[in-house]
Amino acid sequence: MDSVLKDLIAAIADSRIEVIDLTAPLSEKTPIIQLPPPFANTRRFELTQISHYDERGPAWYWNDIATGEHVGTHLDAPIHWITGREQSDVSQIPAQQLIAPAVVIDKSRECANNPDYLLEVSDIEAWQREHGPLPDGGWLLYRTGWDARAGDQHRFLNADDSGPHTPGISVACARWLAEVARVIGVGVETVGTDAGKAHSFDPAFPCHAYLLGAGKYGLTQLANLARVPPTGAILIAGPLPIVHGSGSPARVLALIER
Repeated sequence: MDSVLKDLIAAIADSRIEVIDLTAPLSEKTPIIQLPPPFANTRRFELTQISHYDERGPAWYWNDIATGEHVGTHLDAPIHWITGREQSDVSQIPAQQLIAPAVVIDKSRECANNPDYLLEVSDIEAWQREHGPLPDGGWLLYRTGWDARAGDQHRFLNADDSGPHTPGISVACARWLAEVARVIGVGVETVGTDAGKAHSFDPAFPCHAYLLGAGKYGLTQLANLARVPPTGAILIAGPLPIVHGSGSPARVLALIER
């Protein structure tokens, strides 16, 4: 084994590198997005037992699963949105892009005071003055504190008669991230990369329209971003390589040097 890989394994084993799981547990209680009529909605995650050390299979336990591609912690492939319909499905994402540097912008305090808070280009510019440029070919992870609500569908979607109220990214910022920033994608803690009220923006759902249209990716329903420092993390995203898939549930890990 190459010495670099040996050093990595040793550093993980003795906790010089910490592995942080950014994945929300996946179960029938996992919150899912709710689109209004006449739009179709995804199905919830379902686990159906095949056998459990019984007459159906005396020495083994296993299950069938059924779920939507965009349930729980998941990756959006470019083909998910009409602007990216000629681009990659989830099986076509280059494997080397699934391991990349990541930075965290923390706006949890602002979002606690305003659930409709929108990240602006000026927020990123201020962050860069303190921490340096966004990583070329890496991820921007947007911490809002929303993962604390993930155990409750009602609080997670935070909807009233006017629609959902969850933090997101402004139209101008989404376009800047797609066209100017050299990141490969954006990760969030909310049910989707766009704000709850993004249906009323122009264009509607700008993170999906701009980022996926530019061949970039989204990661949603992340957890534990509070444990990830502003810079220095390596992110590993593991979606299923579903042929023709618009996305996939994913196990997402961060490697942090301690």
